[in-house]
Amino acid sequence: MELPAKKIKVIVADQQPLFRKGVEYFLSQAPDVVICAEASSEPDLVTSVVNEVPDVVLLDISLASDGMELARVVKQLVPSVAVIVISPAPNDEGLFMAIKARAAGYVSRNIAADDLIKIIRRSAAGEYPLNDTFLNQPKVAAQVLEQFQDFSWGKGVESFVSPLTPRETEILNYMAKGYLNKQIASNLDISEQTIKNHVTSILRKLDANARTQAVITAVRRGIISLS
Repeated sequence: MELPAKKIKVIVADQQPLFRKGVEYFLSQAPDVVICAEASSEPDLVTSVVNEVPDVVLLDISLASDGMELARVVKQLVPSVAVIVISPAPNDEGLFMAIKARAAGYVSRNIAADDLIKIIRRSAAGEYPLNDTFLNQPKVAAQVLEQFQDFSWGKGVESFVSPLTPRETEILNYMAKGYLNKQIASNLDISEQTIKNHVTSILRKLDANARTQAVITAVRRGIISLS
């Protein structure tokens, strides 16, 4: 007997009841997504995250005086959770702060329902849709990288000691262009699992926790270029 697929547990954290109910309505149309809790304040969110251990948190940037700091707190409480930051007016500075907070996504409050569901699914699968914004807009990428000159991601930025293999460098270049594992596997004519293994090795060697962080470290070290 085939077991039912595991549903993606989502917490919706937003001050406005109408927005929460709207999100709840359209997410209910997705068979693989379930809202496990709602939060209208910072304490509510912290309690819900601890009790529910969600896969994804949709976080209104205005929920706390420092929404990005709250995103970091959520990640500290449950490192496996994917935080998608929702902003009424996304901008370059917000994107930079979202990257620092290790958010999986940074989206507009006006995002289409279908697009948000896709981002939720990708985030729950361990991807970082944030990369799409960062890597696919050269001007934004240049501005963010410039701001990172005085920001240390950790020892991987300061002392790169594990050289990448030619294949890993090739895959990292695809990552920098926003390619997903499946797309890279197709282009290189190897299995998706092999790509996943290479990505894991790349993250380890660059001392990175996420694909965006790995790309930033590699660009700063001159291993790859975004041009």
